[in-house]
Amino acid sequence: MAKFLHFLLLYIVVTMLLYSSQAQNSQQDYLDAHNAARAQVGVGPMTWDDNVATYAQNYAKQRIGDCNLIHSSNGPYGENLAKGSGDFTGRAAVDLWVAEKGNYDPSSNSCIGGECLHYTQVVWRNSVRLGCARVQCNDGWWFVSCNYDPRGNIVGQHPY
Repeated sequence: MAKFLHFLLLYIVVTMLLYSSQAQNSQQDYLDAHNAARAQVGVGPMTWDDNVATYAQNYAKQRIGDCNLIHSSNGPYGENLAKGSGDFTGRAAVDLWVAEKGNYDPSSNSCIGGECLHYTQVVWRNSVRLGCARVQCNDGWWFVSCNYDPRGNIVGQHPY
């Protein structure tokens, strides 16, 4: 019985460590962060798409060597990129993009006082499929890519 309890305790500890290392980087974390911002402006939720996520993962792997915030060229999806140091999470990346909300002026459908196109992509009403990836670059920084299908930020259209 003691051996079983020891095994059970070990299993619980290992499971908690694995879970905590994935905290704020899971598919659901990305979706929750995006969908919370979308709900604030009355836009329906996104769903996770494995094809879009594979695209994000493949591109993120290409940036491991330099961690530069260079968008994939002519990709089929909308794209937001971020990088950070320390324990920079996927959730932190989405929070950075959503923080641009104050720079978006819905009445003129333009950015006022700073960048807002990451935010408008997050809340773009027609972007309904999401895929994201996070990799650690050779220099220790974290690179996060989220891709959106269909792409948003269409000139002349409003995000919501």
